[in-house]
Amino acid sequence: MRTATLLTLLSIPLAGACTGGDNPGGAPDANASSEARRHRDARPSDAPSNDARPTDAGAASDATTAGDAATGCATPGASRYGPSGAWFVQDVSCAPAAASSSSMIAALRTEGGWGNGDIMQIDFALDVLDATATTPAQTFTPTADFYSPDCDHVAMPVPVGGNLEDETGYACLGDGDCHLIVHDPAAHKLYEMWRANITGGTFFGGCLAVWDETKVYGPLGRGDQCTSADAAGFPIAPLLFTADEVAAGHIDHAIRFILPNNRVKRGYVRPATHGTSTTGIATAPTYGVHLRLRASYPIASLPTEGARVVARAMQKYGMYHADGGNIALTAQSDRHTTAKWSGLLAPRDLAALRVEDFEVIDHGPMIPLTFDCVRTP
Repeated sequence: MRTATLLTLLSIPLAGACTGGDNPGGAPDANASSEARRHRDARPSDAPSNDARPTDAGAASDATTAGDAATGCATPGASRYGPSGAWFVQDVSCAPAAASSSSMIAALRTEGGWGNGDIMQIDFALDVLDATATTPAQTFTPTADFYSPDCDHVAMPVPVGGNLEDETGYACLGDGDCHLIVHDPAAHKLYEMWRANITGGTFFGGCLAVWDETKVYGPLGRGDQCTSADAAGFPIAPLLFTADEVAAGHIDHAIRFILPNNRVKRGYVRPATHGTSTTGIATAPTYGVHLRLRASYPIASLPTEGARVVARAMQKYGMYHADGGNIALTAQSDRHTTAKWSGLLAPRDLAALRVEDFEVIDHGPMIPLTFDCVRTP
């Protein structure tokens, strides 16, 4: 049974919650690579891992570790991107594991574990730009990567001197995901665009999702079966951890992670509102799956304090599956932060973490994927 208190905070079906105190030279088009066009089509995944490490024989059964971290559980964190009731700042350290947790973790192992050769690696490519009252808003020409009614066709602020994901400016030269993420704190808006490209004086745009930071989104988010700038329909920026947070010694929100789409079952669980045409086996997790690092994991064994800060957040807030790909974790680039990643956290500092070190938080039944977006008013 869900408690009324936690249901009010989460506004999503977190079942059985405890009751304690994240085209070069022109517009991206329909011929863009399937690696980039993952909102409607499955991304190619990496080759299966050659490390067939079996499920740990001593791993806990499906729900036995749910209350391992009972001390201080259900204490919300904080985010600059939303109110305290947002789902991504909820403490789930004592929330129960799903009844199918062990079978989903075993399916991930069978399919190869994390991407990138079963190594939990960190991607530092995504930037978040800050707008001010004087930042000019620009309209954009939708491309084939803009989906209606899922996406928002409105002007968005474009800060001078900013850049897209993996780019030094606003031109999508590398033909990647080219996310453009802009936070407008004065207007309490978060603008997140997938496949942006500003070139030759023209702003071409893929899917734009505009998030209202004063709103606690309910179970349907921006709309059921609707995508966003991430395939799961999530906001991106609130799930990115930053160098400033790690340097301060604490991350007070859940973390974004991704998996190869051949390790994910078609469908999704709340708070996700979307998925892709994935090909995972019947017992595999779905889009939106919420993993929590086991409370018994020896965090002190990790090689750096930065890694230990991230791991502690994984125990308290967990991590949500948001997209398809091979680099499991997503941090924010340090291009626009005060602290820098050098000497703080390296791409493989969390390589010791295996899928067996996690359990699946119960978020209710799987939602079949139809792609029939119905926007929430």
